[in-house]
Amino acid sequence: MECLFCAIAAGEADGHRVLADGTAVAFLDARPLFPGHVLVVPRRHIETLTDLPPEEIGPFFGRVQRIAGAVERGMGAAGSFVAANNRVSQSVPHFHVHVVPRNRKDGLRGFFWPRGRYASQDEAAEVAARIRAALED
Repeated sequence: MECLFCAIAAGEADGHRVLADGTAVAFLDARPLFPGHVLVVPRRHIETLTDLPPEEIGPFFGRVQRIAGAVERGMGAAGSFVAANNRVSQSVPHFHVHVVPRNRKDGLRGFFWPRGRYASQDEAAEVAARIRAALED
């Protein structure tokens, strides 16, 4: 099956594009949280953030930064929410960053899921140690 985001990037599928260059393509989300919700995708097919080559990270996120500023200015927003899913909840398996205009009292509360706390400082230390160990792999 063809990737929808690749098709939008290539101009073969409809998408209200707001930026397109050799690095990234940005277009309006078809099901926005708020008007002005933009998806920024690598121009070539990359499935996850961890698949994005290190030399492409800076240029790609430079585009995300530009889009965040443009969304805020263009929509008269007080700020923006910038986020990406990596595999889980990725509705299209092509890496994409959401840029959502935000205003105070707009109805969104932080992240879109319940947050908790670690049961103890020991549990937090163990989780941090596991992640540090994974960095060394």
